[in-house]
Amino acid sequence: MKAQVDYISIEGVIGAGKTSLAKILAERINARLILEETEANPFLPDFYKDTKRYAFQTQLFFLLSRHKQQQGLFATDLFHKKTVSDYLFDKDRIFASVNLDEREFYLYEKLFSLLSKDIPKPDLVIYLQASSEVLFKRIKKGGRPYEKTIDSGYLKALNEAFNHYFFHYTQTPLLVVNTDQIDLIHNQRELNGLLTLLKTPFGGTKYYVSMGGT
Repeated sequence: MKAQVDYISIEGVIGAGKTSLAKILAERINARLILEETEANPFLPDFYKDTKRYAFQTQLFFLLSRHKQQQGLFATDLFHKKTVSDYLFDKDRIFASVNLDEREFYLYEKLFSLLSKDIPKPDLVIYLQASSEVLFKRIKKGGRPYEKTIDSGYLKALNEAFNHYFFHYTQTPLLVVNTDQIDLIHNQRELNGLLTLLKTPFGGTKYYVSMGGT
């Protein structure tokens, strides 16, 4: 791993708290904040109403828009300033593996393999892990209006796909945080523990250990 962490991607399933943490972290380390442009996808509300019918259009729009955004980062010389993003480019493929049928996924893979070649890799990925039950409760309590209609079975399948992906993840250093037990958003002690950890770069996969307290 680099001697300094300049580019951090935060990942997790819907309801994990990745955007909230990205905003806080960017402010604390004085980093450029890159947020996923979810609301720009015109197919997303329809996707939650009829998943199979709108899955392919939804995935292609996300793939192309995320690629355009990531290319913009690369063009402005990403590594001359600290950057925090609330998504990893590869997340799109995780969603596609759950949402698309076999033929659709075959076509999707062809395009993804071409677009992913020139995407810059982060120095660190933070994966916010949570149980499906906790994620479902969070979405019902504070998610976007169309997310609140999410099926618990779909959310469980998505969570399993994310866990499987990050269990085998080796592309960059990875920090796993179990957000069922650890609150990085509201617990100042936990957040300070994370910030301290980021000052000591590591390789491979590391699991965040709770600092305790408030």
